[in-house]
Amino acid sequence: MIELHPLPGIPEIESGADLAAEIMAGCERAALHLTDGDIVVVTHKIVSKAEGRTVRVLTDADYRAVIAEEAVDIIRRRGDLVITRTRHGFVCANAAVDRSNTPEGVAVLLPVDPDGSAHNLRLALERATGAKLGVLITDTFGRAWRRGQTDVAIGMSGVIAVLDLRGTTDTEGRELMATEVAVADELAGAADLVMGKATAVPVAIVRGANLLGEGRGDDLVRDPQEDLFL
Repeated sequence: MIELHPLPGIPEIESGADLAAEIMAGCERAALHLTDGDIVVVTHKIVSKAEGRTVRVLTDADYRAVIAEEAVDIIRRRGDLVITRTRHGFVCANAAVDRSNTPEGVAVLLPVDPDGSAHNLRLALERATGAKLGVLITDTFGRAWRRGQTDVAIGMSGVIAVLDLRGTTDTEGRELMATEVAVADELAGAADLVMGKATAVPVAIVRGANLLGEGRGDDLVRDPQEDLFL
């Protein structure tokens, strides 16, 4: 059984905030004690805010300029929508520069090193709890050929990114030749069911997933040479 526990009441995060302390306070409010195997899922926005990754965006022209600075490649344009590749390798809309749930005139950028941010947060939470934990940092992405958005993992520490089943067999005994399960993205999407932009819940705990291990955000990034659609 997998459990999803939202942590409501996380305050507006300012630059320099101690995210581990805020998460521990959220756990106390929720009467939830972090235990071995728990995965703490955190939206990138509060990580970026704590790390000072915000910029002033007073006009649409400012917004477009910030997108151009954050993108290393422009994949497609249609009207105001720009599909970009970020320096992390992520292909996403508008270089993930986000103006939702921010004060007027402010945009939030992705963390410079999402894996490093997740690692530092995990170490702080493990010191505070004595538990062996995982941390996922997430963002909301659209998907080629599919309507709607879902949360995906952009950084992680102590969590498997991809469960590689190649070489194993299916229920009929046939060898699996191509099956790689994006379990970190599945965890991110599941956690978003109890989080979300409209409810101001930027942290959730996933319990019972049994997916602690070694993974990195770029494990989920397909090599452009293998991409049939770019």
